[in-house]
Amino acid sequence: MKPFLKWAGGKYRIVDRIRAQLPPGDRLVEPFVGSGAVFLNIDFPAYLLSDSNADLINLYRVLQEEGTDFVEYCREYFTPAANREEEYYRLRELFNRTTGRHRKAALFLYLNRHCYNGLCRYNSSGEFNTPFGRYKKPYFPKKEMLSFARKARRAVFVCKDFRKLMAGLTPGDVVYGDPPYVPLSATAGFTEYSRGGFGLEEQEKLAGLALRLAGEGIPVLLSNHDTAFTRQLYRDARLTSFEVQRFISARGENRNKASEILALFRGAGGQSR
Repeated sequence: MKPFLKWAGGKYRIVDRIRAQLPPGDRLVEPFVGSGAVFLNIDFPAYLLSDSNADLINLYRVLQEEGTDFVEYCREYFTPAANREEEYYRLRELFNRTTGRHRKAALFLYLNRHCYNGLCRYNSSGEFNTPFGRYKKPYFPKKEMLSFARKARRAVFVCKDFRKLMAGLTPGDVVYGDPPYVPLSATAGFTEYSRGGFGLEEQEKLAGLALRLAGEGIPVLLSNHDTAFTRQLYRDARLTSFEVQRFISARGENRNKASEILALFRGAGGQSR
């Protein structure tokens, strides 16, 4: 099941690898849900889905609550008239000003499908600032949105810091964490898609929480780039490395393969070094 949003680092193409590593449980918890590719394609009785991007969570909640009516409301933003550069910037400005959750949710979808490479980027003032994408006919993801809404009946969406979310878990929960990746080089950092950023200190805190939860009987699977830093960071987990194709890059020649890692933290007897 494909996500209805474009998303940098989305996991749709590697969901089978993730499924093979995730232990069973009563509830899947995702502190960095992103496009929801894992939620959509791995079956659990219930889901607790969080992200630091409040606009993303607002969209998911509105779609969950309104279903088909909201999907039809969004259709008005997928017309030839709406796919003009001047109109894009007008609607982007409207998105940054509006406080109405219904309209803001629809505009977030519009921006995602019309902006450059589907990148979700904000400036220091918290304003969405990704430029116009110049697509001939942006796709209106009606089918994917309706599928998401059906699956979301078993989900709870929250906008919480990962530390607070993971502090409230209990045995029966299974965590899949897809944080902003560590940079492969000093110049490769991804511009913030929510306020606050996610640096090396947060990476270390996440790994520490994963180890603690594993000791409490709550397995945690984390994704990241495969680097010397992440291998040291995840030294208490079972590691699986593989190559993936990059699809979002400012320059086509840089859309090459990169090594990723899956780190599974489990309780006593479930780890390997």
